Amino acid sequence: MSAQKRLFLLDAYALIFRGYFAFIKNPRINSKGMDTSAIMGFMNALMDVIKREKPDHLAVAFDKGGSTYRYEMYQEYKAHRDETPEAIKIAVPYIQELLKAMHIPIIEVPGFEADDLIGTLAKQAEKEDFKVFMVTPDKDFAQLVSENIFMYKPARMGNDIEIWGIPEVLEKFEIERPEQVIDYLGMMGDAADNIPGLPGVGEKTAKKLLKEFGSMENLLANTHQLKGAIKDKIEANADKGILSKKLAAILLDCPVQFNAADYELSKPDVEKTDELFQELEFRQMKTQFDKFFGTGKEYDEIDTNGNGNINGNDNINGNDNINDNEKIVKKVSAKKSNEDQFDLFGFSDEETGEVKSNSHYATLENTEHFYQSIQGDFAVKLLLQNLLQQTSVCFDTETTGIDALNAELVGMSFSYEKGKAFYVPFPENQVEAQALADKFKPFFENENIEKIGQNVKYDLKILSNYGVQIKGKLFDTMIAHYLINPDMRHNMDVLSETYLKYSPKSIEDLIGKKGKGQKSMREVALEDIKEYAAEDADITFQLKQNFSPILDKAETKKLFEEIEIPLIPVLAAMELEGINLDVPFLKSMSVEMAAESNALEQKIYETAGEKFNLASPKQLGDILFEKLKIGGAKQKKTKTGQYATGEEVLSYLANDNEIVRDILEWRQMVKLQSTYIDALPTQVDSKTGRVHTDYMQTVAATGRLSSNNPNLQNIPIRTERGRLIRKAFVARDENYTLVSADYSQIELRIIAALSGEENMIKAFQNKEDIHRSTAAKVFHIGLDEVTKEQRSNAKTVNFGIIYGVSAFGLSNQTSLSRKESAELIDAYYTTYPKLKSYMSNQVDFARKHGYVQTISGRRRYLKDINSANAVVRGAAERNAVNAPIQGSAADIIKIAMINIHKKLTTENWKSKMLLQVHDELVFDVHNSELEKIKPMIKYEMENAFKMDVPLDVEIGSGKDWLEAH
Repeated sequence: MSAQKRLFLLDAYALIFRGYFAFIKNPRINSKGMDTSAIMGFMNALMDVIKREKPDHLAVAFDKGGSTYRYEMYQEYKAHRDETPEAIKIAVPYIQELLKAMHIPIIEVPGFEADDLIGTLAKQAEKEDFKVFMVTPDKDFAQLVSENIFMYKPARMGNDIEIWGIPEVLEKFEIERPEQVIDYLGMMGDAADNIPGLPGVGEKTAKKLLKEFGSMENLLANTHQLKGAIKDKIEANADKGILSKKLAAILLDCPVQFNAADYELSKPDVEKTDELFQELEFRQMKTQFDKFFGTGKEYDEIDTNGNGNINGNDNINGNDNINDNEKIVKKVSAKKSNEDQFDLFGFSDEETGEVKSNSHYATLENTEHFYQSIQGDFAVKLLLQNLLQQTSVCFDTETTGIDALNAELVGMSFSYEKGKAFYVPFPENQVEAQALADKFKPFFENENIEKIGQNVKYDLKILSNYGVQIKGKLFDTMIAHYLINPDMRHNMDVLSETYLKYSPKSIEDLIGKKGKGQKSMREVALEDIKEYAAEDADITFQLKQNFSPILDKAETKKLFEEIEIPLIPVLAAMELEGINLDVPFLKSMSVEMAAESNALEQKIYETAGEKFNLASPKQLGDILFEKLKIGGAKQKKTKTGQYATGEEVLSYLANDNEIVRDILEWRQMVKLQSTYIDALPTQVDSKTGRVHTDYMQTVAATGRLSSNNPNLQNIPIRTERGRLIRKAFVARDENYTLVSADYSQIELRIIAALSGEENMIKAFQNKEDIHRSTAAKVFHIGLDEVTKEQRSNAKTVNFGIIYGVSAFGLSNQTSLSRKESAELIDAYYTTYPKLKSYMSNQVDFARKHGYVQTISGRRRYLKDINSANAVVRGAAERNAVNAPIQGSAADIIKIAMINIHKKLTTENWKSKMLLQVHDELVFDVHNSELEKIKPMIKYEMENAFKMDVPLDVEIGSGKDWLEAH
């Protein structure tokens, strides 16, 4: 007897919206500026189902024109829904094209919703002995669950898939039959669909009423058994209850017919999907898709015997036959250099030395190129002569590892003409390697030759290990692209495929995947490494030619040349210098913290009356909300049905519950210990004995620097224990002192200057306490009458206003009620009228131009600024206001860093700049220079950029960072 066949029906829009909003904080934007989040999210869900379940039959249902049946019944149905985000409108045609290429049926009927189509098909397929899985996160589908129909909730945010059969539905809704879900939904109503429901009936009450009466109709027939206000409300709204149940019921008689043969999952048109993935710039998905469906090989039809295996033997790559429709391309000689003789994509009618490929990108194999290995004194001399005659040369280093402090040169490559590059291998003997590096000093130190690279900072650090300095103009393609399209990825492979339609050779092809089996670059054959390294230089050279005119067009070339590029050697010097760490202090702190956290853990167990896993959200939620009944009955639950125990939830309950305060404190201790106290000593470099963070210029869209290994930007400063970690960062030795220079309220000063708000400008010019001054103006009292609480509330508004703080948000951050918060915000805008006008003008500018910019012309592109969806548009509007403020602060401190570094190097100071953290710079200062350097630092920082509002820098010093700060 054959196994029962399985049909998977996907709710398209539910998965599309879910995918879109999953990326809302970090949307996927391609090089054309298109938001591809919704397509990516949907395709991830679809492919997860196919790979995980290997279904026999599958189809995708779409809404088309809404539900005529429900609109006729109730004209207000879905009336309050926000406009569909533009990114989703754009996504749907692409998704449907992908589905067509995959030969997956699209089910849509004008006037019917996907829920109804899925419901009808599920019941029809069930009668044909199919096991049906409705793939959707929408709980409404639970009403359809039966012995052979299941809800399939896709995986999300680390949570695994959920499959609801009858037992799960009965447990979730606390009912006796799945059909009662319709009554449950009718009683509760649905704000999203504007289904009214019964007034006063929420989740808890609906479950209680169903247990007692069993259905909506029986409830309405027996309202005399109810008491009080709920009785009156239900009786007065009986018609709404019946209407709501009808609206919530999924139709089972739509004009669609299940035909098993049409829904069989079969081989996709991989050539078409590849074209679409290329257009969307879904590189990783294309690779995974091609691998799964066996690109370049025959793909057997998916097994329809119900065993869930492709090919019946889990061989998802099929056999070894070459696909008939593959393109035959010409493998051109690596010796040729005439670009006119070859096709960029390698498709040629003249087959000499055939290679078969259906790649949409050019590659080493199908692209003519001249890459030469340079060895021996004479060859190196000739190369140097050629390099010195150029005005612009791209170079790249190949090394033994990614740690620039300890990596050794394996080779260097150079390119100054498209399709042409040279690779110089370096000997393993370091004396010989040094001698070879010295030969290239005339090139690297030539001020008249522009040096091009991808992530030049790394190469700068590598060459500094060999005493080689890079002088003259620099062009970093990674940073150039960051300014062109800050929301996109900037690695070379992505840039090459996007802008050159060329797919570079993967490092994994050369040395293998990460792990024990991975080779060192020294183990790679010379011919292979020559091709790989020379290609990198060639591609980066070509990218520079692409990006240079785009920087001009976007009017960001000045920012690129005067701030971002000059900052590279500054950051390299800081990273090479590192900072001294008091490891014994951290070891001692670790012992004390472990003892404290263990004691606190025992105290929590005593209060709870039992031991449990404090790190388990599920166990913690059960203890707090089931056993101890903290916070009342209506506690928020996650998608998986367990109680939410995140910091935002517990912080709200902490004031009234000692155990919650203890749990939050325990979490803080554990995080500090694992992230910093125990981790920092392991990050001390064995050679220098110091910690060397990596600064990244191309991560934050605002222009702020990020740091990694370790991340010094996130060391807590607001808690006593967090501040103590700064005590571990110490001066070089007894001859040095740490100096901290911190911009005071720089973002407020910038917004005051940019808005031209006289009241705020005067307060800064008069060196008043801005928060006290704001409180005095808002509350109409004298400066000396301002209370501590009033100043604190004014401070919250001052810092929150540029992030669009609402009355609700302000009330959560202060002791004010929502009404008092609204009044304070209104009073704030009355006090600073030009501030509100400036914010409005920023949004208007963004609507017109699609971006906002900083004082230095750094652009933040806001694709959703004109979205019809209020939530999406609101986020873009907040960015329109705060991005220029944050970005301008970033620009100013970068200018200061460049100017200070220039003085430290040209004037031969012993002191060094070590760290940049938010608005603060940290220096290792020789004691002989201490009194002289402070005014220099203060002057350069305060004069980095001239505004109507003076910049103010606070300077402190000490033997450790905490004392200095």
